[in-house]
Amino acid sequence: MQTKRKGLIIFSDIEEYAGTRHALKIGRSGVLSEVRDSNLRGRGGAGFPAGIKLNLVAAAQSDKKYVVCNADEGEPGTFKDRVILLENPKLVFEGMIIVAFASGADKGFLYLRGEYKSFVPELEKVLSSMRKDNVLGKAIMGKTGFNFDIEIKLGSGAYVCGEETALIESLEGNRGEPRNRPPFPVNTGYNGCPTVLNNVETFVNIPHIVLKGAAWFKGFGTEKSAGTKLISISGDCKRPGVYEIEFGTTINSLLKTAGAQDAKAVSAGASGECVQRAQFSRKICFEDFSTGGAMIVFSNKRNMLDVADNFLRFFEDESCGQCTPCREGIPVLLEGLELISKGECSKDYMEDLLSLSETMQSASKCGLGQSCSKPFISILNNFKQEYKISKNVKKEQEFNG
Repeated sequence: MQTKRKGLIIFSDIEEYAGTRHALKIGRSGVLSEVRDSNLRGRGGAGFPAGIKLNLVAAAQSDKKYVVCNADEGEPGTFKDRVILLENPKLVFEGMIIVAFASGADKGFLYLRGEYKSFVPELEKVLSSMRKDNVLGKAIMGKTGFNFDIEIKLGSGAYVCGEETALIESLEGNRGEPRNRPPFPVNTGYNGCPTVLNNVETFVNIPHIVLKGAAWFKGFGTEKSAGTKLISISGDCKRPGVYEIEFGTTINSLLKTAGAQDAKAVSAGASGECVQRAQFSRKICFEDFSTGGAMIVFSNKRNMLDVADNFLRFFEDESCGQCTPCREGIPVLLEGLELISKGECSKDYMEDLLSLSETMQSASKCGLGQSCSKPFISILNNFKQEYKISKNVKKEQEFNG
């Protein structure tokens, strides 16, 4: 499928299969070096270096290895992977093929969000055409011993399966809930084998990096955040959509592009930080205003306590319930938020709620529990003008967290 969308890297021009041909030319060690030296970090939110992950799997001693693409895009306000899959799925698959070549994997999975089921027929057509072109299957592009194919697996609508170990559990046919770590997927992943697992946006960068070089890729972005980022902009703006921006772009600059100059708040998604207008000069990158791919805009007509309530209720519904900090902590935060909204929350209890939020971030088992309190904390800290704290300390507000 062709697209007219243009961008600096992800949507820049690249010849079909050129990345794969060049990967075979420079060999496994060449690919491993280019991806490592590019400083590409995972685009799912955590930002783990993709080169380290790839090199660890390549070095692992195992007769079986896997490549898994996380297309379980469930973060509210994020729809950028959807755009890639609709407009340039072949480049995503090519990224997986190059990673398979470098790591020694012979089987790949695209774990697709259940709500994207309608994409499957078109994606299967793309895979079939790539098999005919001999970039999937046996002896890819004539390279003896390089065998790799991709299978599409559908998720069932569980947000927690966006977490890599929960995704692997689901892929294996089990209940999708996070595993204890260590061990990590790079040594004990799918079926207990070394597994490279990255999201759609991460894989789509790989052919560009291998073909054009690590130095070219690092020419974009900041010192700690190389390359570009796809941002899904939604909410109170004139031009919502998906934008490819260079890391280091300010929030203000992107708001102007999206036609949201009257915004009072911006959220980096339901699990991200929420900032006020005074902070719009901050830069979008891992070391400053970090986002997995969402930027939700709120105008003056929005009540930010309602926003926090909406996010928390989403996480309460999506929590797998496996660990105590997340399972028990979210309902307590919601109760506290109700007291704050009524002006019945004391200063001491507010401090207890913030302390609980910090405990959830450090003690929860997976990213859902670790990040779900971020918007709660940032909204309470950044929008104090929207609520009042009671001067009365009420015993019934105390909890034994």
